[in-house]
Amino acid sequence: MLEPGATIGILGGGQLGRMLSVAASRLGYRCHIYEPASAPAGDVAYRVTTAPYEDEAALRAFAASVDVITYEFENVPTSALDLLESLRPIRPNRRALAISQDRITEKTFLNDLGLATAPWAAVESESALAAAVASLGLPAILKTTRLGYDGKGQAKLTSPDDIPTAWAAMNGAPCVLEGFIAFDREVSVIAARGLDGSVSAYDPGENVHEGGILRTTTIPARLSPSQRSDAVLLAARILNALDYVGVMGVELFVTAKGLLVNEIAPRVHNSGHWTQAGCAVDQFEQHIRAVAGLPLGDGGRYADVVMENLIGDDVLKVPDLLKARDTQVHLYGKGAPRPGRKMGHVNRVVSGQNR
Repeated sequence: MLEPGATIGILGGGQLGRMLSVAASRLGYRCHIYEPASAPAGDVAYRVTTAPYEDEAALRAFAASVDVITYEFENVPTSALDLLESLRPIRPNRRALAISQDRITEKTFLNDLGLATAPWAAVESESALAAAVASLGLPAILKTTRLGYDGKGQAKLTSPDDIPTAWAAMNGAPCVLEGFIAFDREVSVIAARGLDGSVSAYDPGENVHEGGILRTTTIPARLSPSQRSDAVLLAARILNALDYVGVMGVELFVTAKGLLVNEIAPRVHNSGHWTQAGCAVDQFEQHIRAVAGLPLGDGGRYADVVMENLIGDDVLKVPDLLKARDTQVHLYGKGAPRPGRKMGHVNRVVSGQNR
């Protein structure tokens, strides 16, 4: 267990690192951010290193200054992780990171666990894409195996005529084609596993995306008791299989045939921001507790919440949002808004025990 005053290193300095730093400070810890570019987390963290992931001297100095290392996004270069892991513990572990960094590796892992996903095929050429389309049918979505997020690195195919354009948009990167899934809704489970193997999960949230970017998460999700239980047990199964330490987001499709796993994220997750207004211990504190070796907090919910991302010019609504009843505003300290850029989020409490 990390003693108060210890320093937690965070790879990545975006909004997730910012909120992790705030949570760590409440528990008496300091955070040192490592980020190659501008770091919104730097406004609240104890220390920031601004250096590329290829800078071995900077990585060594960073590791020497911290007691444990975690991360706020998946796409940290392997070479940097190799060096850091030789110097300090990394939580969650490297296996979880490697699996989530590659969509084919991730889907193979999930299928080997006996968990259902959308039908898929690996694609490394235009001819392979044509063959995959013939096998899986249309519509389908072509995704790069690595580095895609918030709708980036994706192309939807609705006709065989789309094949050349979709493949060209991937710039020759290895891809996966995912077959169409008829789903009722998308939900996600935010769950944590501690150093001692204990697991704590939050209630599943129901997600709505626009343009590939999460727009809202509503708690509770429209699930039957059995579906809710299955979703939580499924997430726990993944955590235990990975010997995971920390918070994970598990995105699921609710279908007539059961729950399908869309993807996993080995970190605190956008769809878990509602926990800041609905739970005594939010996802950020839960992650800090896990990586520090502290007991996990209770994931119980005391309020119904709707989380909405503030994307681009949505941030201009903040003066009115600040006047709204039962509304919690979180801004990320970023610069000028632009289309698709997450500037903050709001949590609206829509019911609770004392309401």
